[in-house]
Amino acid sequence: MSILSDRINKVSESETLAMSRKSRELRALGHQVINLSIGEPDFFTPDNIKHAAKEAVDQNNSFYTPVNGTLELREAICAKLKRDNHLEYTPEQVVVSTGAKQSIANAVLCLVNPGDEVIVPTPFWVSYREIIRMAEGKEVYVKSHIENQFKITPAELEKSITSKSKLFIFSSPCNPSGSVYSYDELKGLAAVFARHPHVYILSDEIYEHINFSGKHESIAQFEAVRDRVILVNGVSKGFAMTGWRIGYMAAQAEIAQACTKLQGQITSGTSAISQKAAVEAMNTDPSETKEMLRTFRERRDLVISLVNEIPGIETYVPMGAFYLFPNVKHYFGTSNGETVINNSNDLCMYLLNQAYVAMVPGEAFGDPDCVRISYAASSDLLIEAVKRVKEALATLKKA
Repeated sequence: MSILSDRINKVSESETLAMSRKSRELRALGHQVINLSIGEPDFFTPDNIKHAAKEAVDQNNSFYTPVNGTLELREAICAKLKRDNHLEYTPEQVVVSTGAKQSIANAVLCLVNPGDEVIVPTPFWVSYREIIRMAEGKEVYVKSHIENQFKITPAELEKSITSKSKLFIFSSPCNPSGSVYSYDELKGLAAVFARHPHVYILSDEIYEHINFSGKHESIAQFEAVRDRVILVNGVSKGFAMTGWRIGYMAAQAEIAQACTKLQGQITSGTSAISQKAAVEAMNTDPSETKEMLRTFRERRDLVISLVNEIPGIETYVPMGAFYLFPNVKHYFGTSNGETVINNSNDLCMYLLNQAYVAMVPGEAFGDPDCVRISYAASSDLLIEAVKRVKEALATLKKA
C-alpha cells in the first residue's frame, strides 16, 4: 500500500521533463545527445532586461513582495495588454506567479470542483491534464486533426459542452502543434461560449510573441465572453526568460482575488528581482523580439523541409511557437529486428537510444499518432538531428 496520497499518485511526471532527464542521463554516459524535447528558447535574455535586474540587486530589492505581484509590475502588465492587445484591465485583475504554469494551476484549482468537466482540445500542453486531475475535474477532449492544423471548429466545441462543463483550456499559439487561431476562428468559438454562460475560458497565450501569422489574437477581445476569460501569459518564451520564472494572469476581480488567496498559501509573491526584470520586459516594444522570431521562422522552414524527406511522416506548416507535431503512425508496427515500435512512446525511445535524438511522444499531448519536435536549437544541430532520425527510421521494417 502506497504511503503517498491518491492525489499525487494520480499525477504523471511531465513527459517533456522526463525526456530531458533521460537525455541528460545518456549525455552523462558520454553520448552526443541532441535534445529536441525541451520547450525553451536557445537565446539569451535581452541586455536591457538583465540590466534592470542588476539595478534591482544593487538597490537592495530583496524583500518580500505582495502575493499578487508588485503594483509596478501589475501596472506594466495592464499597459502591455492595452498597448499590444487592446484589452483593458486594472492591476486588481492581475496576478503575477512563479511562471505561467502556476497561473494555470491557480485558475484551475480556484474554479474546478470534483466532477466538473474541463474541455480540452487535443493536442494540449502536457500539464493541463495533470492539473485538472489534481483539481479532481473530469477531462473532456475535443480531437483536432492535422488536416485543419490541429484547430477545432465551433461545431466541435458545441458538441462537447454539457451542463457539467465548467472550463475550457487552450493555447494559441499552441504547444505542441504551433497552431494559431485567427480572429475569425476565435470569434466563432466565442459565439459558442456566449450561448453557454456557465463555461469559463482559460486562454494560454505564453507564445504570443512567437507568431508567424502577423498578429496575435486573444479570445479576451470579444465582449460577450471577456468576463469569463482567464488570460495567462508571461515572459519566458517571448523574451527568453525561462529561468526567471515569471508568469501572470488577467481575469475578473473575483477570480484574481481567489488565485491570490491560493497563491498566498503556497508560494506567496515571486522573486522581487525577477519582477523588476519583468517590468522592463513589459515595457519593451515587442518589435525587439523580431530577430528571434525571424530565426525561429527560418528553423521552422528548415525542419519541415528536412522532415518531409523522411518517408511516411506527415507534416503541416505551424504558424507559431517553435514546435512541429508530425504524424508518425506510418512507423507503428515496424521493427529493426530487436525493437518493435507499437506507438509513439516506443518510437521516441528508439530514436533516443539509437540516434541519440530526444523528442516527446504524442501520447503526452493527447495525440498518440504524433511526436513533438522542438526546433529551439541551432540549424546545424537540427540538420544533424533529422539526419540521424532519417537513418534510424530507415532500418525499421514492418514486423
